[in-house]
Amino acid sequence: MAKKKTRKTTAKKPAKKKLMKATGKVKKQVKTMTKKPAKTQGRKTTAISKQKRTKAEKIPAMSRREKMIQEIKQDLLSQRGALLKEAEETLNTLPRDLNFPDMGDQATAETDRNFMLRLRDRERMLLKKIDETIDRIDNGTYGICEECDNEIGIKRLEARPVTTLCIDCKTRQEEEERIAEGG
Repeated sequence: MAKKKTRKTTAKKPAKKKLMKATGKVKKQVKTMTKKPAKTQGRKTTAISKQKRTKAEKIPAMSRREKMIQEIKQDLLSQRGALLKEAEETLNTLPRDLNFPDMGDQATAETDRNFMLRLRDRERMLLKKIDETIDRIDNGTYGICEECDNEIGIKRLEARPVTTLCIDCKTRQEEEERIAEGG
């Protein structure tokens, strides 16, 4: 096998010598043949990267706050779906007739039913707030305090996504309510 390798290498050497003896015209053709694909490939990639850059420049990148708001919107939509599903299940399983022979059993059943209905009423109000919040996100007014028109902090929005007041205005509102109640 070693002999075959030496024969191959010796066979290549005369070919190189012949190539070196070739005219300048052939050398130029060889050089251009080897260099053209590399140059055109480089040009294509730079043209493609320029196209990508211009497309990226046309579409503005979302800020961190905008990304968080979109995540909050997705969370609200999933929460809304879960609340609607629970409400439907409750209405299907809620006992219609509350006629029990024992007065204690009937009172317990009515209390449980009223408790479930109050919970669903609170969830209905939350659903209304969620829908209003999704509308505000779509309108671009989400995260702006209704009283002072300042941005609501992202941490507050994460903690209470349906809020319409910044922490300062909400604190002031709660203090006013406490004073009005006499406490």
